[in-house]
Amino acid sequence: MKKLIAFASLSFAVLGALTSSHCGGSAPSATAPASSAQSPAGQCLALAGTKRQKSPNEPAKVSVRHVLVKYSGAKNAAATITRSRDEACLRALAARDELRGGADFVEIVKKYSDEPGAASRSGSIGSVERKDVATPFADAAFELHPKEFSDIVETDFGFHVIMRME
Repeated sequence: MKKLIAFASLSFAVLGALTSSHCGGSAPSATAPASSAQSPAGQCLALAGTKRQKSPNEPAKVSVRHVLVKYSGAKNAAATITRSRDEACLRALAARDELRGGADFVEIVKKYSDEPGAASRSGSIGSVERKDVATPFADAAFELHPKEFSDIVETDFGFHVIMRME
């Protein structure tokens, strides 16, 4: 239990420093009430909503994989998804932290992703152009370098951790 508390404390201590990180995306307008910015969920939501700029030197297409953590009320979320937006953000943060710790992306997809069929595709959505995906997702995906993964990104579908493949 002490290790879990220490891990959570470390994750959220690091979280504050990451809000200026280069990956994040912008948050959609949500119907759920916003969490206090001081709470772990509030910090997570702030990170997920980081605004980013399109790079003038980005490629026309990128090949990506992602972990998608949905919440009740997110676009296309199954009725079986009952977690709150805050809980989903924290779950995505846990997935990101495991990746930072060296976990295998495919295993993280299997463990955390709520996207139907994601595990059988290893989270791959293939090669995409900006116009193919939600703006916050595109902003994060096109900024990444090959084999790099993003911070948490929020779209209308939920929270993502994205990995650029090529």
